[in-house]
Amino acid sequence: MVAPPGREELGPLDLLVVQATPFCNLDCRYCYLPERSLTEQMAPDVLDALFRWVFASSLVRTPFTVAWHAGEPMVLRPEFYAAAFEAAARHNVEQVPVVHSFQTNATLIDQAWCDFIKTHRVHIGVSVDGPAFLNDRHRLTRRGAGTHRRVMRGVARLQENGIPFHVISVLTREALDYPDELYEFYVDHGIEHVGFNVEEIEGPHRESSLSVDDAPTRFRRFMARFLELARGGPAPLWVREEESMTRAILAGEPDAVVWTQENTAFAIVSVDWKGNISTFSPELLGLRHERYGDFTLGNVRSDSFESILGSPRFAALRRDIAEGVERCRKTCPYFRFCGGGAPVNKLAENGSFASTETLFCRLTRQSMLDVVLDEIQPSPSEHKWLPA
Repeated sequence: MVAPPGREELGPLDLLVVQATPFCNLDCRYCYLPERSLTEQMAPDVLDALFRWVFASSLVRTPFTVAWHAGEPMVLRPEFYAAAFEAAARHNVEQVPVVHSFQTNATLIDQAWCDFIKTHRVHIGVSVDGPAFLNDRHRLTRRGAGTHRRVMRGVARLQENGIPFHVISVLTREALDYPDELYEFYVDHGIEHVGFNVEEIEGPHRESSLSVDDAPTRFRRFMARFLELARGGPAPLWVREEESMTRAILAGEPDAVVWTQENTAFAIVSVDWKGNISTFSPELLGLRHERYGDFTLGNVRSDSFESILGSPRFAALRRDIAEGVERCRKTCPYFRFCGGGAPVNKLAENGSFASTETLFCRLTRQSMLDVVLDEIQPSPSEHKWLPA
């Protein structure tokens, strides 16, 4: 994303990621959450302090989204979120537009949830990896059983209630062989908005099936075929990766200032169930590293925004992430379409924020850009956006 005029160095807040609970009722094989077996939940006083902290900071200058995530949000009942939304509204004295969103595995959706979602206009993202033979390889219950049937039951309830949603699917090595089957799955189930996450190396998930030499080639082949179907098939699909990369290309003038949420301090604020605060990549919250310790910068009940800005830990994170971005700027021809890569991937794969290319970069940025450029200018020699 290209920075709009006047964007300040800190924030503004675009995304508030709130971990209402670390618990998840599933046990997906590629999950990055280190404490997903804990059944704790955010206490009412922490909820109140969280939104007081957010709206008292200087970060709320534009509309933003609250993403209830980093655990399965629907293991808590709608009453919890009714109280949370009320706390957010009470502290939002300037009435800045706020959207609440859930990223859910959909296995717990019932009519009470559908009523709540409609009443509060909650945005819904459903995590499902396509047809059962793909989904049930990795998205498992805690007893190791497949989840596809339960997920699709939740999807059907959303559709019966006229609730719009998007789908996020994780691409593993196996999935790259099945672009047609994935497209047919989305069309058959009335899914119109799709995003793809690649299997990443993050947190306790230390290996990826995509960590192989031919992964970029296979990823490009998969995305080229899928986008061909998404554009020209019987039911066109909106694909997040195509949309975001097309916008990056159209805005990618040689002197454009590239901005990304994950490399801008406090554009993303992450808060865990205890009220601990972090920024940059949301996945950092709850992780530990031998160089940095943990990535908690303070707590909403005890630390002001100003005190966090003055902390040595924040200074170290900010310095090293900025150094990594600068190294990308100097060495990578894809930089102005990317903005320097995700800090959590650099740390997990390279051992340092002050580093450059990752598997995540090679697939979701470089390979994806190549696919979209081939749509615009089929001959690689005509890719005028990239340096020779």
